[in-house]
This record gives sequence, structure tokens and C-alpha cells, in this order.
Amino acid sequence: MLLRTPRSFAATPLPAFAWRTVAPVAGAVVLTLLVLSPWYGYHRDELYFRMLGRAPAWGYFDQPPLTPLLARLSTDLFGDTVSGLRVVPALCTGLLILLGVAITRELGGRADAQTLAAAGLATGTFPLIAGHTLLTMSADFVFWAACLLCVLRALLRGDGRWWPVAGAVAGAATYNKHLVVLLLAGVAAGLAVRGPRAVLGDGWLWAGALVAVVVAAPNLLYQALHGWPQLTMAAGLSEGGNRIMFVPMLVALLSVGAFAIAVTGWSWLRERPETRPVAIAILVTILLGWVSGGRADYVAGSLICAFAAGCVPAAARMRGRADRRRTVWLGLLGGSAAGVAMALPLLPLPVLGFSPNEVARESVGWPRFAAQVAAVHRAQPPGTVVLTANYGEAGALDRFAPAVPVHSGHNELWFQGPPPETATTVVAVGLPPERLRERFARCESAGVIDHGTGVPNEEQGLPVTVCSGPRTSWATAWPAFRHAD
Repeated sequence: MLLRTPRSFAATPLPAFAWRTVAPVAGAVVLTLLVLSPWYGYHRDELYFRMLGRAPAWGYFDQPPLTPLLARLSTDLFGDTVSGLRVVPALCTGLLILLGVAITRELGGRADAQTLAAAGLATGTFPLIAGHTLLTMSADFVFWAACLLCVLRALLRGDGRWWPVAGAVAGAATYNKHLVVLLLAGVAAGLAVRGPRAVLGDGWLWAGALVAVVVAAPNLLYQALHGWPQLTMAAGLSEGGNRIMFVPMLVALLSVGAFAIAVTGWSWLRERPETRPVAIAILVTILLGWVSGGRADYVAGSLICAFAAGCVPAAARMRGRADRRRTVWLGLLGGSAAGVAMALPLLPLPVLGFSPNEVARESVGWPRFAAQVAAVHRAQPPGTVVLTANYGEAGALDRFAPAVPVHSGHNELWFQGPPPETATTVVAVGLPPERLRERFARCESAGVIDHGTGVPNEEQGLPVTVCSGPRTSWATAWPAFRHAD
């Protein structure tokens, strides 16, 4: 049945969508991201996704299938280049801006509020990082914003038919990341604590839950048949989590000014009975992210919703007050300036080493890395293979030195199998020499990685070791090389 209830804070019909200001902002962001896409170079995750995408599957040990599939589609459609790979994330950020504005509009925000929302998202640190580089959060931000928009429409319009739509979006999101479960838990908690009770008895709500399960079923089946590998990965990520940095990262997700608006937005949602379940959902989701030891960007969709909501009261307070309007806009855009410079590939390499943007730091030096390792490999006997410590190294060799046979025990690559038994010599990259000496009769140093950029990142200074004379068969030794993180 349809539960029609009045929109208590929007007695008039919804404001028109402010296309005249919002569309140019979204378009400018997409264009800027596309123009800047080749700068710095591939991130290690992009190199990994490019490898996985060549063999599409229902899932992988460390992640669901969507992002590798997007990498495959991007390279097929736009070329096997870093720019071709980054068309999809740029479009995702443009779509995120439109969805964030749609949330503001759904809450009664007029053109000025919608423009404020577009500007805040367009200059947000993590939306720009996710738009410049193909990461799992590139699509995840979009899924969360779309799901929350559907939830708000179901609650504010009293139209239960939006619950199955929300369920379909949430189910689809599981093919990108399983973190949407945190959002669903938050929404369930909000409805259970604050209702409205009529929604809990609405068949559309339970239909939405069923749709989510059905859409996600193949993904869940893959997990069940493979021993729930995502739980193993989640445990590993939790062990490496940093709860102390969670709150600073949460503030930096968009900008300091946008965070202040998001706090206002959360309070504004909490004060209204119709939106109180969403306020609870946002709080619960963020708390679950912190308790689990995850990163703040894992629950960024909740903060984006709070910011989009906060633009409504912020814009209302600015109307007719030039001083307030100037303060809000300066606070928003002024606070975003440093984040934009850090998020986009604008910093010269000598300065990049001091940037907290790990994604940018891990996006430089890969061609020279591959050339250095390939040179060592060419000096070895025929049949020599390369063994890397992580998937970024394997992906870089696959991209820039495809003739070099490469193997790795990292995450999904371990399942692709060990080197052939005929491989009696290996060039090991990034693996501790003392560990290698336990497995081989002879090991000699071939130098250390110097990717030539001067940017300190995970690869700079790693050992390159040439080992021969394996003490056991590769089939016996391979389990010891497996690691997940």
C-alpha cells in the first residue's frame, strides 16, 4: 500500500532542479578531471584492477567484481591508457554531484541551497580523489548517495514504492563493496528507534529488503562458496585500522567548511520527525565505521548526505543577509582550496612527498620501476620469473613490461598459482631477503628500487633479490607466500 503523508517542511511542491547552476558545476568538474587524468600516472589499485578485469568473475578474494569490470570496460571503450581508465571515475563524480543536489532538493532546498551543495561536492577532497583515480570508492559514493536519496523519498513522500528502488540500489552496491551493509544497518536502526511505525508495517519496506537480497544473491553465493573471503579481508583491514585518524579523516573528506555544514545538516535532520530515522542512520553508520577500525572514506556516503541536508538551513540563513552569504561561501570554498590542491595532481613532485594524499604518492614512478625490474630479469637465465610482494608491483610489470612473467602471493593473485616448477631462478621484488634464503639455496642482492621521482612511497628503496635453487617444489612452497591485506 502507499502511505501518503504530508511533507511537513515543504508545504509547496518541490523546488525545481537548479540545472542552470548545477549542470555547469558538474560538467566543469568532469572536464577538469578528464583533462588532468594522465598526470602523475596509474595508482597501484588501478594497475591491479586492470589485471583482474581481463578475467571477469563473480567475485575475487579481496573484493566484489564491479570495479575490475569497470576497469575492463573503460580500457575497452576508451583505450588501455591511464586516461582511458579514468573516464568512469570522472563521470562517477559528476553523477555524485547531481545526486547530492537531488538530496538537497528533496529536503526542500531551493536553487541557492542546491548550488551550495554542488559547489561543496565539486570541491570536496575525497570526491575529487575518487574522480581522478579509479578506486572502489569512485562508484561507492554514487551507490550510497542514490540509496539515501531513495530512502528520503520513501519517508518524505510517503510513497513506499521507493523502498524496492532503495533495495535494488543497495543490492547492486554489494557488487562494488559490501560496506553498504553498514548503511542498511543504520537505516534499520533508524526505523526501529524512530519509526514511523507505519513504515515498519508497510509491505513495500519488506519488499525492498527482499529485492536487496535477491539482487545481491549471486554475490553472496560466491562468498558462501568460497568461504566468505571478505570476512578475512575485513579482519585484516580492521587490524590495520587507525581509529585515532578516523575523525580527522572524516573532517577532511569534503572540507572543514563542508564538515561544519554537515554537522548542521545532521542536527537539522534529527529535529524533524520525518527525517529523524535518516539522522540516526548517519550516526550509526559512522559509529560502525569507527568501531570496526575502517577508514572514514568507507562511510563517506553518510557524511555526503548530511552535508547535502545542511545546505538547506545554511542557504535559508543566507537569504537577505550578504554578510552571512559571504561568510558561508568563503568558509566553504576557502576551506576547500587546500583539499583541491591535494586531491588533484597539481603538486610538483618535490612537494608531493609531503602531501597526506597517499593515492597520489602511490601513483608515481611505476614505468621506471617496471624498467628497473625488467632489466634485472633480462640478465637472468631463460625461464626466470619475477615474484612481487604486492599487486601494484605485479600490475606495473603487467602494464609496462608485459613480456616479463610475474607472480605474486598478494590477495587474489595468489590464487592464480605459483611459478612453474621449471622456474629455478626468481627475481624477487619487495620480499625480505632473509625470508627468501629460507626457500632458496642462493640469494644475491640486485639493488633496491629507485623509481626516480624523489617521492617517498611504498616502493622506494625496496630490495630486489635474485634467488636460485629452490629448496622445495613451488607447489609446496607457495602457501608460505600468501598474504592478504
